[in-house]
Amino acid sequence: MSDAPSSNFTPAPLDGTKRTWLIASSCVGAAGAVALATPFVSSFAPSEKAKAAGAAVEVDISSVKPGEKVTVEWRGKPVWIMRRTPEQLASLKKTDAEVADPNSERTAFPTPEYAKNETRSIKPELLVVIGICTHLGCSPGDKFATGAQPSLPDNWQGGFLCACHGSTFDLAGRVFKNKPAPDNLEVPPHMYLSDSKLLIGEDKKA
Repeated sequence: MSDAPSSNFTPAPLDGTKRTWLIASSCVGAAGAVALATPFVSSFAPSEKAKAAGAAVEVDISSVKPGEKVTVEWRGKPVWIMRRTPEQLASLKKTDAEVADPNSERTAFPTPEYAKNETRSIKPELLVVIGICTHLGCSPGDKFATGAQPSLPDNWQGGFLCACHGSTFDLAGRVFKNKPAPDNLEVPPHMYLSDSKLLIGEDKKA
């Protein structure tokens, strides 16, 4: 007689109590999995604050004096609004030959058609750019004074210096040649609602 176990073994049927317990445990486990998954999935849904961050921003520029710059936030980015003096505007012709992309033709940060000019602006005196260096995302500092200064050339005409890696930009946000930053400062979509009101984030084509 063989001592091998019979292959016709049939497990004992579950009684009603055990079956109920197993079903309940499975349901609790599934519910727990859903509870854990829900916050993770919800985290991908944009919050009301995030939605608001993408909205256009209206700015009163009536108090911005010649030679002054103000900063506002749009989509979590600093946007510079600068009212340039006649002397500062005249300096742009002096830097035309020194900047890498004088006509804003590069496409990494597409420039709106209305800003594809020497001043990179709708109104010559008003510069509107995103104040983030196109190299590694630092924020350049103001260097409006002209002439020789530390980290700047002797013929400096005024502009912006990113102290992180030495990229320099003129007063139109155009990057100088042979600098780490590959592109000019980005010009956001914008339009003027009046002589004193600027709308950042929308333009006539939007």
